Amino acid sequence: MSLNDWLLFLHVAAAFAVVAAITVFTILVIVGRRIDRPAEAVAVFRVGDPANILVQAGTVLVLVLGVWLAIRLPEYHPWDGWLIGAYVLWAVAGGAGAAAGKEYMRIQKRAQELVAEGRLEPSPELRAELHAARPLVFHLVTTAAVLGLLVLMIFKPGA
Repeated sequence: MSLNDWLLFLHVAAAFAVVAAITVFTILVIVGRRIDRPAEAVAVFRVGDPANILVQAGTVLVLVLGVWLAIRLPEYHPWDGWLIGAYVLWAVAGGAGAAAGKEYMRIQKRAQELVAEGRLEPSPELRAELHAARPLVFHLVTTAAVLGLLVLMIFKPGA
């Protein structure tokens, strides 16, 4: 296998890690909307920790390896229109994902505080936070941007 083959393999593997993490986050958002007990919320949020590592490492590797490939392969250039669109979507996904992560980390911290206080009964406050529109919108924007990235990477319009 050539260096270009390895770069492409690692680029696709990193993209798979990002999509897997976004899938886990989507499941957690759906499950979280059905939870109102702090201990259950803490347990559900714990599942997101490995996905957080995957999405952070994956997004950096996808960008670095993708640009490296665009430089190395003669048929692509880092300034091609479809790649500029990908950079924009990458930035949107990163920004919205970071914002969603901050929102859900704040909710996770509150659930942990409630557990530490011994408040294990259903919490209307926690339920309201898990049903809030703001973190959900950030997650949906992230998901849409990642799906847009996949479409650009698969179809490479204008290439």
